[in-house]
Amino acid sequence: MAVRLPRPHRFDVYVAAAGLLGGLLLWGIGLGSRPAGEPIVLWDGRWPILVPLTVMAGCELLRRSAPRIALPTATAAIVLDLLTQGNLVTILMFTDVMYAAVLYGTPASARRIPRITGLLTAAGTIVPFAVWRVPEALLIGVAVGVVAFGPASTGLIVRNHRDAAEAARLRAEQTALLAEMDRTQAVTAERARMARELHDMVANHLSAIAIHSTAALSLDDPGTTRQALGVIRENSVEGLAEMRRLIGLLRDSSGDTEPTAAPTLDSLGALVDTARGNGLDITLDAEHGEGLPAPVELAAYRIVQESLTNALKHAGPGRVTIALRQHDGSLNIVVTSPYGDRDGPRAPGSGAGLVGMRERAALLGGSFEAGPEDCAQGKIWAVRATLPLVDVEGVIK
Repeated sequence: MAVRLPRPHRFDVYVAAAGLLGGLLLWGIGLGSRPAGEPIVLWDGRWPILVPLTVMAGCELLRRSAPRIALPTATAAIVLDLLTQGNLVTILMFTDVMYAAVLYGTPASARRIPRITGLLTAAGTIVPFAVWRVPEALLIGVAVGVVAFGPASTGLIVRNHRDAAEAARLRAEQTALLAEMDRTQAVTAERARMARELHDMVANHLSAIAIHSTAALSLDDPGTTRQALGVIRENSVEGLAEMRRLIGLLRDSSGDTEPTAAPTLDSLGALVDTARGNGLDITLDAEHGEGLPAPVELAAYRIVQESLTNALKHAGPGRVTIALRQHDGSLNIVVTSPYGDRDGPRAPGSGAGLVGMRERAALLGGSFEAGPEDCAQGKIWAVRATLPLVDVEGVIK
């Protein structure tokens, strides 16, 4: 079966055509590389010169698409050219084939060819001088170096530069991809944080508004309606204040103004008073040290706030208990509320509150669980969270 050669590149066709035409021009005007009287010339005359010239031009067609075929064939052609009167264009085309074999060949070929040509150059310099003992013999090594080792070394240098440029391009693409992934993750994390803050700020007040407005609409009692409207107004004002605080934080990107202080555990009393005003019976038992990390205080406050919101929306009649304990480098939070059928109006829930509380605990490396439990007083809904007291520098408080 005949070997099917690959299709040559367009530029290689131009190089081969230019080399062949230039060689024919020198051949036509009778310019050879060596006189017919030299001992190395075995086939003198003009016509033998055309054979290596034509073969070398064919090798130029394969310089890029098949360098492993082109270089051995070109080597045979240059040896044949040495046995004729020679053509300068044939030698020039051989140097180009040698250069292309290193530049476009396999990595193994790119490593081996310069070494082999370097050894041939050294041998071509040392051996003839050792045999003939004349300075002119050194020119053989120089000629081998110019024709073989020089183009091979140039091809290796250019290839190394191209590989380095390609590696730099790939690194730049990877860096850009990683930067885009980091940006996407940062945007996603920021959106999740904003969603948690917005939900925790507004859900409590809106739940109270929904429940008391339902009670006001269902009971035809002026006193009850007036009381419900008072609670609705109070929660509306507080909800708007929380919304303004969040919007102010989002709009203030310059950093010129001091951000509004985040809620702390010292604000739990006001939070409990507001929840009592909304109709909850609450017991607060908080024992913790001073100077807790700000992220821990904010997370604990939001977990208690969301637990009270859920109790306002879903808990049955009875007492809600809040307990905070600092123990073994962590803050333990337990919020319990009656679990069972609710006679009064209910507010719809989406489950986002539990997701937000779990995310807050996870971001600080803590734990969170919520669900119904059985106790001596009956069935309760318990929210339990453990937050490690670690600040931004990793120091346990």
